[in-house]
Amino acid sequence: MLPVSNPSSPEHLLKKSRTPDSTTSIDRKNSFNSLHSVGNRSSYIAASRSHCTWLILSLLSLQLILFLTLRSIPFPHRHIPENFPSPAAVVTTTVTTTVISAASSNPPLSSSSSDERCDSGRVFVYDMPKIFNEVILQQCDNLNPWSSRCDALSNDGFGQEATSLSNVIPKDLVQSWFWTDQFVTEIIFHNRILNHRCRTLDPESATAFYIPFYAGLAVGQYLWSNYAAADRDRHCKMMTQWVKNQPYWNRSNGWDHFITMGRITWDFRRSKDEDWGSNCIYIPGMRNITRLLIERNSWDHFDVGVPYPTGFHPRSDSDVVNWQDFVRNRRRETLFCFAGAPRAGIVNDFRGLLLRHCEESRGKCRTVDCTVGKCSNGSSAILETFLGSDFCLQPRGDSFTRRSIFDCMLAGSIPVFFWRRSAYMQYQWFLPDKPDSYSVFIDRNEVTNGTTSIKEVLERYSKEDVRKMRERVIDLIPNLVYAKSPNGLETFKDAFDVAIDGVFRRFKEQENWYKWR
Repeated sequence: MLPVSNPSSPEHLLKKSRTPDSTTSIDRKNSFNSLHSVGNRSSYIAASRSHCTWLILSLLSLQLILFLTLRSIPFPHRHIPENFPSPAAVVTTTVTTTVISAASSNPPLSSSSSDERCDSGRVFVYDMPKIFNEVILQQCDNLNPWSSRCDALSNDGFGQEATSLSNVIPKDLVQSWFWTDQFVTEIIFHNRILNHRCRTLDPESATAFYIPFYAGLAVGQYLWSNYAAADRDRHCKMMTQWVKNQPYWNRSNGWDHFITMGRITWDFRRSKDEDWGSNCIYIPGMRNITRLLIERNSWDHFDVGVPYPTGFHPRSDSDVVNWQDFVRNRRRETLFCFAGAPRAGIVNDFRGLLLRHCEESRGKCRTVDCTVGKCSNGSSAILETFLGSDFCLQPRGDSFTRRSIFDCMLAGSIPVFFWRRSAYMQYQWFLPDKPDSYSVFIDRNEVTNGTTSIKEVLERYSKEDVRKMRERVIDLIPNLVYAKSPNGLETFKDAFDVAIDGVFRRFKEQENWYKWR
């Protein structure tokens, strides 16, 4: 067994403290020696101070002599040119140039005046892959199976200049007229929104998010020639997949997103593969997006009807005022008119019936038969007909609406509707709540069965009634056209402005609504 040893005590590790007596003696000794040394140094310090005083006085005297001497020597004067900019001026010039340069490509995003005018909100425009917009435009030769659409889509979507109208409209307004295609709102809205005063580059501050996808142009090339349903749906599926991967989409599930779709809503509502159009609106992800279309589904809250593009694109407020004066003072010799073509394959075709009514009206009606000429993008014959008539007949087209409604009103002619879904249930943001203030409604069934005569109905309106209705139509013109200027008009709100204001208002109103996923 190993022996057990006692561990050493820890006390030996502790330092022994000094006793009070020894400490006191040491302190006293040190104090005495210090007093003795101070006495010896005092005489030395006094002598040193005397020498320092004389040295300081000598240096001060020398500096005074040098100062007086230098003042008497003439140094050459340095002349500063009067036109040389100060540092402050250089900074100001640089900043001003930078601001002007930025403003030329982007709207003023943070100025106080802009903030005051953007109380309704700000819009963020997605920078999407070019396949969703620019590439589609580059393929303009292939967007139509019959002919190239490059001319129609040129000039930022406004089309070719309508110089041949120079014998119909005032000379100073010819440059504001174009042969504009009816399916180009996607291009017009995209160009305008990039320059909108309430556009923001910061998505965190955005009230609305714009998706610049050219859905109508993309699907247009696949609507004919027996393309498969997958071809018609491809672009829209790609778009929704891209957008759904964006963080700001996931924040709201699309409730604060909107898009322009440049065709009628029925071109995007295919329910079966063998039916017409794409199923874009039914693709998951599209349900909550607000959609701006030239014709809406009246029972779909997310469809919003916007005016068809016409040929008039004012450059300024003065263009609008001059045009309003022109149509207001225009001499109108015909009671009513109709521009359109019959549909031979449709039983009891209503447009064919209207053409017969005009023929039987003994000079009270003027017609433009579109079977023998191009009417889709307007023509001088159509414009002259509308300018010379008090009323213009507006039946439904291939769908419930037609561009002719806006061509007619632009010319100061009073529209006559036969379907409420042609205007009253379509363009609520753009037209008055009281339809009879600017239009006439006639039951189509009464016209069809012969119990109502269109001519007799219109002849009941007095000259004063017609004048008031026409004046209301003329007042609406700014809201129904798309301005040529990328920044819009000075004081008037055009169709684009009305649409954007409506989007902001809608998103504000629906903040507390139930939002389905």
